[in-house]
Amino acid sequence: MKYRKLGHGLEVSAIGIGCMPMIKGGYILYGEAADLDESTRTIHRAIDLGVTFFDTAQIYGPFSNEELLGDAIKGKRDGLVIATKFGFKFEGKQITGVDGSPANARAACEGSLQRLGIDTIDLFYQHRVDPNVPIEETVGGMMELVKEGKVRHIALSEAGPETIRRAAKAAPITALQSEYSIWERDIEDEILGACRENGIGFVPYSPLGRGFLAGAVRSRDELPENDWRRNDPRYSEENFPANLAIVDAIGAVANRHGVSKAQVALAWLLTQGDDIVPIPGTKRRATMEDSVGAADVTLTADDLAAIEDAAPKGGTSGPRYGEMGMRMVRL
Repeated sequence: MKYRKLGHGLEVSAIGIGCMPMIKGGYILYGEAADLDESTRTIHRAIDLGVTFFDTAQIYGPFSNEELLGDAIKGKRDGLVIATKFGFKFEGKQITGVDGSPANARAACEGSLQRLGIDTIDLFYQHRVDPNVPIEETVGGMMELVKEGKVRHIALSEAGPETIRRAAKAAPITALQSEYSIWERDIEDEILGACRENGIGFVPYSPLGRGFLAGAVRSRDELPENDWRRNDPRYSEENFPANLAIVDAIGAVANRHGVSKAQVALAWLLTQGDDIVPIPGTKRRATMEDSVGAADVTLTADDLAAIEDAAPKGGTSGPRYGEMGMRMVRL
């Protein structure tokens, strides 16, 4: 495995693991429900392969994903970078809104530490920006947790460029997590620049377009009835066929190198800067091992040009979220 540094010297494996799919039930399901034993074996195998960066969140499940990761890393904690997120308010297990208050940061941190079974969260994200709480107040509360040793580094998710700059003036921000992939490149306009101005590493989630760029699904009809992607605008009847052209271009590059489409999509992200560390979501060893192999794939200038022709910025059909989801990003 190769390693990279996010902001403020935080070293992680060049490919991290998004643990969100490793849940049974929950409000977001891709494909079939996870086999929890296989999820645990996937985490253990990733550690064996040199992966150090594991990403979860309070809302995954909710709560149960942190518990699964915590159980899986018992006796294996040394050298790992465990990332989790806060930023929502709950009634029981029902999400009722966003909450970026220092009080919620503290309460969420305490709960996450308990569920993960660790003493310190390595990377603690605000999951979504709360427009009703100044970002300076939020990161100030998060830094109190750093001072107390409960958190090592703080981070943001889906923040807009001005929020990033304001946060960085108020506190050392180690990473920004946002969607970034061959078919979702809007962060290249301003957000990536705002991160680099302030020494903030970038962690792309959904780097495979929720599986689309891996090429395993060629028709909406292949998705289970309760699959979350049936509500994804890019998977709609109208947009799906147009977006297959992107997959076909990735496939041509993959065939030239004798690797998978997923590996090409992840390798493309790795070429966008040494400060970029994608976290493909996985729940099975086979897909995890394939994703991790992307760190050893080298794309040529011709490969990158072919991908650019097929998937220029803004060239994907459909927005990445529905209306409600889009209202919560880039704030």
